[in-house]
Amino acid sequence: MDEKKKIISAYTDDALGKIDAVGIAEKIAKKEISAAEVIEASIARANKVNSELNAIVTETFDRAREQVKKNISGTFAGVPTFVKDTDDIEGVPTLWGSRAVPHKPVRKSKRFIKQFFSLGLVCLGKSALPEFGLTATTEPFSSGVTRNPWNTDYSTGGSSGGSAALVAAGVVPIAHGNDGGGSIRIPAACCGLVGLKPSRGRLERMEGSNLLPVDILYQGVLTRTVRDTAAFYAGAEKYRRNQKLPEIGLVQHPGKKRLRIAHFTDTPYGNACHPELADLVRRTGVLCEKLGHTVEQIPCPCNAQMADDFTIYFGMMAFSIRFFGQFIIAHGFDRSKLENWSLEISRQFQKNFFKIPFIIKRFIKYTGMYDKIFDTCDVLLNPTLAHPTFEIGYIGPDVPFNDAFERIRNYVSFTPMQNVTGAPAISLPIGLGSNGLPLGVQFGAAFGRERDLLELAFELEKANPWPKIWQ
Repeated sequence: MDEKKKIISAYTDDALGKIDAVGIAEKIAKKEISAAEVIEASIARANKVNSELNAIVTETFDRAREQVKKNISGTFAGVPTFVKDTDDIEGVPTLWGSRAVPHKPVRKSKRFIKQFFSLGLVCLGKSALPEFGLTATTEPFSSGVTRNPWNTDYSTGGSSGGSAALVAAGVVPIAHGNDGGGSIRIPAACCGLVGLKPSRGRLERMEGSNLLPVDILYQGVLTRTVRDTAAFYAGAEKYRRNQKLPEIGLVQHPGKKRLRIAHFTDTPYGNACHPELADLVRRTGVLCEKLGHTVEQIPCPCNAQMADDFTIYFGMMAFSIRFFGQFIIAHGFDRSKLENWSLEISRQFQKNFFKIPFIIKRFIKYTGMYDKIFDTCDVLLNPTLAHPTFEIGYIGPDVPFNDAFERIRNYVSFTPMQNVTGAPAISLPIGLGSNGLPLGVQFGAAFGRERDLLELAFELEKANPWPKIWQ
């Protein structure tokens, strides 16, 4: 650990090195290294840094050691990973970042987990999240604060913060995340990673999300490289491809088509985002123009009404957990142990539940409006977040609800629009802020157009390589 900068890095000269998941899988396939060596290197890294990061909730190291003794196949055969502690793995507890959930193994794996593991990934355990993934920092009372590897005074973001910390620090090259309002893209931006929220229906759904009037929940991964993200989606399509969506296929290079890119930096509330992020978007636009793309500025395509609607709708999930946790989370669920944030956004929904039919209608109308944007452009460019990641405690569970609510609303300003519309969006770690921490920009595309985003991301990664934590 670098005490001065408070950097936590697990990178060392072992079987993992500084290679991404595709590179590791290739070396295993060529028998240059063994899956067992890779798993032991990853376990050693976890043991080295997790006392500082606090990103692992449940470890399954021995189970992983047994798994690599068997014949493993798939895109990432033998590559170590972690699963966010929202998704059931047979024989492992799922605790949801909450003291309200009993600590007991689950009976069977969820559908997405089967798709995830079909790629040959070897799970080392479950990663941390805020309580039920309901906020934008990973500081739950149940397991404590998860720290950003770039600077341990700062938040990893949320809600896939544990996975992001483990990938950024180099414990594993790829980890599971999911996204209900930015929960893949937010920690990707905070921790210097690639985070793609796919189109609705691209991957197996989160269990129960089909019961939502508008499904805002999406599965995915966090990686350090575009090719790992691209390889994951190509591999996932081999397990299950949604025939209603255009095939992504294996994206390995920048696209030849020059894109029309529309950028904006103002928030849905009409506020300016942080100057460093506005400048980063501007510089990214200039880079895109140098690469031959057309770039123009537009107003924010999301308004305050939609943003306010989303906060009420999001609270519906907290309400459902609070009153039906015994049925939708686990038997033995104890709502008296819920954190204040979960209780208060549930109560906020209760006060506004009568608005839900109107909110759903506006979501459907907004989705149509969002789709029409792509009649005149191919890609949207904006900051992933409205300001850089903050120090731990800024929106922690001890912060009074009204203060935390206002801070989150002014922070997570851009990502929810794709959760509502079902369109894909990717956060890319284009630069560093003045505090030395990563900054992310988001590119959004029309429904089903992940390939456009991945091809553009490949081009930008080559033209402007991401900052590395080991540099």
